[in-house]
Amino acid sequence: MSVVQTARGPIDSSALGRTLVHEHIFAMDHEYTANYRPDFSDEKAVPDAAVDLNALKASGIDTIIDLTVLGLGRYVPRIAKVAELTDLNIVVATGAWTTDLVPKGFLAWGPGLMFPTETEPMVDLFVRDIVEGIHGTSVKAGELKCAIDFPGLTPGVERVMRAVGKTHMITGTPITVHTAPQNESGLVAQRVFKEEGVDLRDVIIGHCGDTKDLDYLMKLADEGSILGMDRFGLNSSLSTPDRVEMIVKMIDRGYLEHLTLSHDCQCFSDFWPTMEARAKLLPDYHFRHISHAVIPALREAGVTEAQLDTMFVENPRRHFEGAAQRFEARA
Repeated sequence: MSVVQTARGPIDSSALGRTLVHEHIFAMDHEYTANYRPDFSDEKAVPDAAVDLNALKASGIDTIIDLTVLGLGRYVPRIAKVAELTDLNIVVATGAWTTDLVPKGFLAWGPGLMFPTETEPMVDLFVRDIVEGIHGTSVKAGELKCAIDFPGLTPGVERVMRAVGKTHMITGTPITVHTAPQNESGLVAQRVFKEEGVDLRDVIIGHCGDTKDLDYLMKLADEGSILGMDRFGLNSSLSTPDRVEMIVKMIDRGYLEHLTLSHDCQCFSDFWPTMEARAKLLPDYHFRHISHAVIPALREAGVTEAQLDTMFVENPRRHFEGAAQRFEARA
């Protein structure tokens, strides 16, 4: 057992229950939303999100990891308000999401830059989020997040990724990395993390559910990482039946303990012109899709209740407990 930080405070890892490892409550460009989205306000968005998350809780899910970090519109005071209105556990992340440049605040600030520092300032800030709490709240981050996508390992992506790796080594906080399996960027992320000393068992490789390349997925898992078989309901890459098929194939090949499931969904996102437009375009892209459709489909495909518990309960719990145990052993 280990302590896991949530938006309502620390809980024991045994209390995580069924966990979706890659979700978002709000994901946005704050400047764009403030100027051009009159449909968004805290007065409406906060209670609406609580309704959505309470429905998720009622569907049998106990915890989500909210992976909204710098670059995706993270504003934890808003998340704290939502957390007061729901019994669902919300694990909050720190880190940064970029596919190219570092977030603007770091472009000229850091080792060798216009405003030089001896150490990477992102590391100091990420550590503070984890150890002291996130500015304006008492919430402490319980997960680290970075990204590598189609542009590959750009200098900005690498800088963020190494900052996340260094923060992990200082704090023991586990990592999720957004990847593009189409260019096998998960393998690049594993290489960089390994160079920073990270035990790859402490890493979830996100968006592995977007590919049918079994050889690639097995390479990632053979290095020890957990695979995020997420984006259920977002059918632009693979349909739900295809995603279910890939999970069954990985289980048949002995990789059950490397699989987690999620939607990568949002209560509100300004990526879509309206949330109603998203619902019309992607009717299955909502927080209850896994509970209502994917789990029954997995059962029909022969996945047992014990195997479902492994993917939804034991593997997410081990993500936190294993990282804590290895950090304690290093210390």
